[in-house]
Amino acid sequence: MNEEHADAVLLYAQKFGSSLNATAAKMLSIDAQGMNLNAEVSGEVIPIRIAFDHVLTDAEDAHHTLIDMLKKARTQK
Repeated sequence: MNEEHADAVLLYAQKFGSSLNATAAKMLSIDAQGMNLNAEVSGEVIPIRIAFDHVLTDAEDAHHTLIDMLKKARTQK
């Protein structure tokens, strides 16, 4: 997820992690309730927890949820 989708992980941090000034982000883990990221903000690495809007049921649900979040992040100003 990190190498192939670095832009997506950064958008998650910026839009859902309240870190608009983040310049880079890395996904550390994902579970049924949310994801854990590290974001670089002003030269510092900060941990971010982003909760999902529902409890994920399986890998397919996780995939669709992440795609939906990315679409939403791209449309937000």
